[in-house]
Amino acid sequence: MTCREIVDFLMAYLDGELPAEQKALFEKHLGCCPPCVDYLESYRVTIRLEREACAGEEKGCEEVPEDLIRAILWARAGGLT
Repeated sequence: MTCREIVDFLMAYLDGELPAEQKALFEKHLGCCPPCVDYLESYRVTIRLEREACAGEEKGCEEVPEDLIRAILWARAGGLT
């Protein structure tokens, strides 16, 4: 398994959804690739922080100002180009 494949299968791995053979290959790669281990850990931290940041949020965001929406749409359409 390559580093690119590690990224492709990361969420399935963390969710425990990889078939046994793919999981073994995934873990074999982690055993010899410190950068992928670091990436996996940073991904875990990101998920944890996102969950903490959104904990208890049952309502949506406050209403977005109409001026901001128009400015974003204008910029996406090309703005001053």
